[in-house]
Amino acid sequence: MEAIRNYLETMFANLPNTPEVLRAKNELWQMMEDKYNELIADGKSDNEAVGTVIAEFGNLDEISEDLGIGSFVKSKSQDSLRRNITMEEAKSYLHDSSKYAYRLALGVLLCIISPTGAIICDALDTSYIFGLLFLMGSIAAAVIMFVYSSITMHHWDFLKNELCSTDFATTNYVNDQKERYCTTYALLMTVGIILCVVSFVPAAIIDELDISFRGFDMDDMSGMLLLVIVAIGVFIIILSYSTNSSYDHLLKLNNASTVAGNYVSSQHPETKYISPTAATIMSVYWQTVTCIYLIWSFLSFGWWYTWIIWPIAGIISSVLNGAFKKH
Repeated sequence: MEAIRNYLETMFANLPNTPEVLRAKNELWQMMEDKYNELIADGKSDNEAVGTVIAEFGNLDEISEDLGIGSFVKSKSQDSLRRNITMEEAKSYLHDSSKYAYRLALGVLLCIISPTGAIICDALDTSYIFGLLFLMGSIAAAVIMFVYSSITMHHWDFLKNELCSTDFATTNYVNDQKERYCTTYALLMTVGIILCVVSFVPAAIIDELDISFRGFDMDDMSGMLLLVIVAIGVFIIILSYSTNSSYDHLLKLNNASTVAGNYVSSQHPETKYISPTAATIMSVYWQTVTCIYLIWSFLSFGWWYTWIIWPIAGIISSVLNGAFKKH
């Protein structure tokens, strides 16, 4: 019966999500179910029963008039031209996206901790050349990760530039994966945010207690400790958010006005903005924030405080989304 259900959902996927179409789909499902049970009762195998049901009811062009949806089936919708994303493609995209999320998060982490080499050199009273080498090496590694990750994801650009859709089975698979990740996502986001919020506490305690270890003044290391905690928190936030976004991206492919969009997209509606200009602004928002962060950090060499741009950017993003989204 699952095969029949999946076939039925695929048949109706690109039809408008109207009461008439939904009524016809439910009616056809009841007819398929009755026929299947009848064939099983007559001693047919499951495969034989499924094949017979699909052969008898599987051509929507032939039975659409009897179902009262002939006009919907005959009308050529733009959604019929959508490229179908197969289950294999969806799994491959999620796999590549998870790698992209990890490299992106690791690159940001390296940017944040890049000044720690200089802090250690200052604490040990050694040459700053080692700190500078660590700074430049970390930034270089981060840039390489950003560029490499972007290039490896180029072959998925068609998901943004073309009309695409997923069938019932693929949509259910993606939604199931997202639901399984939901608890992990909530936990990781909570931990990441808490780390960013309390990052100053250990440093403040060290400064207040004037802790030293074998003659080594730990005050000099308090700034490094703050950066490391923030870096870990930001790493967790970016990794979990990017991973969760990859599920949402696939779930938004189906047009919400079609039956296919009724599977899951009603819970994850496609973001629409009030104007093309607003859409353009939001599409480049985080890339712009990253550029500002790097430019500000390089010009000021204030890597221990420039990280504050990320939580501020998150707040501004929420405000802009609220202002620019269509309601």
